[in-house]
Amino acid sequence: MSKPFIDVAAGLILQEDGSLLLAERPGDKPWPGWWELPGGKIEAGETVLQALARELKEELDIVVTTATPWVTYVHEYPKNIVRLAFCRVTQWQGSPTGIEGQRLAWVNPHAPLDVGPLLPATQPPLRWLQLPDRYLVTAIGSQQGLAGFLEQLSAALKAGLRLVQFREPAWAEQAGEDEVHEGFLAVLRCCHEFGARCLLNSAHPQAWQTQADGVHWRARDAVAQAAAISASGAGLGQPAAKTDTTLPVEAPLPDAHLQSHKLVGVSAHTAQDLAAARSLNADFAVLGHVLETPSHPNQPGMGWNAFATLAQASGLPVFAIGGQSSATLASARQHGAHGIAGMRGLLAAG
Repeated sequence: MSKPFIDVAAGLILQEDGSLLLAERPGDKPWPGWWELPGGKIEAGETVLQALARELKEELDIVVTTATPWVTYVHEYPKNIVRLAFCRVTQWQGSPTGIEGQRLAWVNPHAPLDVGPLLPATQPPLRWLQLPDRYLVTAIGSQQGLAGFLEQLSAALKAGLRLVQFREPAWAEQAGEDEVHEGFLAVLRCCHEFGARCLLNSAHPQAWQTQADGVHWRARDAVAQAAAISASGAGLGQPAAKTDTTLPVEAPLPDAHLQSHKLVGVSAHTAQDLAAARSLNADFAVLGHVLETPSHPNQPGMGWNAFATLAQASGLPVFAIGGQSSATLASARQHGAHGIAGMRGLLAAG
């Protein structure tokens, strides 16, 4: 017997200081006493944002004035399957109030929570909130360009950049492996000096990955990895949902979303690439190119509408790449991007 499928709009209500609103489920609803992101079922004829605005008015007595789509995520519970359209809510009118008698709490998503337990489907978005909204891809090119790049990188890191990908195929083509490896280690040390993380692109030797803070798979490498996993039956995707009808014996730790791990990123250009990213249980994908860039001369980008369609179905946070800079961050978010990724244009990020 198939399980009911429910479409839900859920809001990450964020204050300017980054604090997030959580709500406790009332005693007359399933999973009473568990904490979740406010929201509710999408009714026939409603868009996600319309449903979210209605639910937040009914539940919290606030009027949403600024909300953007983020990640649509499917979670299987014991009795049903829920497709959650998570949206970021950054402006509203009124003061959130528990109209249904539910308790509310403003929490710091970057620290252990003092409320809980969280509904299982609430854990992923709290983990995704740990990702910065800017992702720099290196473009050093040669040993001669390293010193100048490190100077620019240090300035960007001082200004708040927190995620970097070492990707230097052109350098690797015209220099020895040891030279490029030393360049990677120099970038890694610079990132760590400022508390930032550096991922290694899969174009470089696999042996270097243990030194990095994670791996970023090229699209073709991700597809190949996903195919190999599928053929072996290993399955590195999301764990299977529980099949019993009882609550878990042990609730998740309140700081489960903060557990340190090596990051996995995937470059994507198509729905197939994004499916590979899900199979690899990636933390995020980088999708594009969106706009025309100097690195893709005379190659029009996919545009924001195509980007939004793919991002909505991705099931994980997506960075927009191609013609991106701090000036395009607002547009990227309006079209469902977690943030922006790029090369030289992000060295002034902050």
